[in-house]
Amino acid sequence: MKAVVINKYGGNDVVEIKDAPMPSCGPEDILIKVHAACINPVDWKVRYGHIKIITGSTFPKILGNECAGEVAGTGGRVKKFKKGDHVVGWPSVRRLGAFAEYACVGETATFPKSKDITFEETACIPIAGLTALQALRDKGRIASGKKVLINGASGGVGHFAVQIAKIFGAEVTGVCSGANADLVKSLGADSVIDYTKQDFTKGTERYDLIFDAVAKRSFRECKSVLGPNGCYVSTLPSLSVIVSQYGTGLFTAKKARTIMVAPNSSDLAWVTSRIEEAGIKVVIDRVYPLGQAKEALAYSESGRARGKIVLNVI
Repeated sequence: MKAVVINKYGGNDVVEIKDAPMPSCGPEDILIKVHAACINPVDWKVRYGHIKIITGSTFPKILGNECAGEVAGTGGRVKKFKKGDHVVGWPSVRRLGAFAEYACVGETATFPKSKDITFEETACIPIAGLTALQALRDKGRIASGKKVLINGASGGVGHFAVQIAKIFGAEVTGVCSGANADLVKSLGADSVIDYTKQDFTKGTERYDLIFDAVAKRSFRECKSVLGPNGCYVSTLPSLSVIVSQYGTGLFTAKKARTIMVAPNSSDLAWVTSRIEEAGIKVVIDRVYPLGQAKEALAYSESGRARGKIVLNVI
């Protein structure tokens, strides 16, 4: 099968599109014939070796953390799925393997695909969609009427976050480039700040929740524009956030949290149902064939993507 392979950590030059053995699945695994897979920043961070404490030093590795396709086979203990079922799979950073014609995913990390959503859209949901939902709802305690700022509002996670925040009834300010302002407004943002012209951390507005979907502004920078009991949530763990998590209540009522997204069938169903109802629009910037995975990774790393980047495998 064709796969996106690395034999060492590094830049895009270490990426190869080559033949690889079919994945070996265990008794609780599902073999997925991949139709589409989604590119996320974590993919090129894995490629660089930024999280090799998790991914280890064994090669070759097939990149990729999420995909959508159909069940090609199941292990003997699998109960929920059968051959031919359409599914979305989340192999995890430790296991990887989604950027290939076939991927092996555990049954607990495999979920039914909606018949009303394309494979490309479905592949975008697990990481970005659930990161946005869990960050806003679980970490940020979002509620109707709260003032929410989303930094990176036009990106993969951010465009989900804008729409989810509006579903919860929040007043949403999106931060993005001026070129993406119309997109963010079309997703429901009440106001937009062009970061190339205005630094939101220097403004006079105060927010109940700041979600830094691109992990570009620190808690220290954002603290001054948080309300008295405001919360800052980032997608990247940092020392200042960790210290704040333990120091909350001792020195300030302002809170800082990190979101580490986790597979959750009910959360995936929640996001999926909103997409079916047109309450959430999945924005796909570019679709690349599997053979152009290097170009797709480079585009993701550029930080210019509007919404999601997808690999079309079929």
